[in-house]
Amino acid sequence: MWMETFAGFDWDEGNREKCRKHDVSIAEIESLFEGSPALAIDVTHSEDEERVRAVGQAVNGKFVFVVFTARMRSGQRMIRPISARYMHRKEVRRYEETKS
Repeated sequence: MWMETFAGFDWDEGNREKCRKHDVSIAEIESLFEGSPALAIDVTHSEDEERVRAVGQAVNGKFVFVVFTARMRSGQRMIRPISARYMHRKEVRRYEETKS
């Protein structure tokens, strides 16, 4: 349901740099959303705007954790990544258990 409603990505220098902080590329982040990431509302950090956690595999096979929000740009709903990192081994195990 969530992913069907987005027209693309909202990138600027601020969120690009924050996402690259952990060496996750823009291509890896965007490819995560081409698949079927597991999504959960980040209740703790959703005070001013709803933030969502997305976990799954990028096209290159790496497991990625992305926090994002939705933003309206030119009348279209866009994914605005806030931060990204590679998943820890324990998180990958948990993710794979829920997928199987």
